[in-house]
Amino acid sequence: MSEKILTTKATVQGGREGHVKSDNGVIDLDLSMPKGNDLPGDATNPEQLFAAGYAACFDGALNLMASKAGKEIDSNLTGEVSLLKDSSDDGFKLAVTLHAEVGGVSQEEAEDLVHKAHEFCPYSKATRGNIDVDLVVKTK
Repeated sequence: MSEKILTTKATVQGGREGHVKSDNGVIDLDLSMPKGNDLPGDATNPEQLFAAGYAACFDGALNLMASKAGKEIDSNLTGEVSLLKDSSDDGFKLAVTLHAEVGGVSQEEAEDLVHKAHEFCPYSKATRGNIDVDLVVKTK
């Protein structure tokens, strides 16, 4: 087993129509089931939380890869998580598009750094082979 670096918790009561709270209380949010693309303004959903976590982790990995390559970049990462119908079991599945906007390098260098980050990022490792992840790279 690998060395444990961090363990954190979030507790949900009431599922998709309930409430989520992190162990330190920073996340303390109502949850609501989206109706198509209509999201209630006063609640969040698991897909938004996953998008936020993946984007934050990936941007950290991207900046680390840039640092290792001796590049100074300015980056913005947007995680787009889609909930899809899964025809294999009449359930649901996820798909992710990561939109990386990278300044300070060429388009080719930005694409290389994003692909290296995708190999390194813990979220990318966890989802590899399980969900479709598309990478969209644009320079500033």
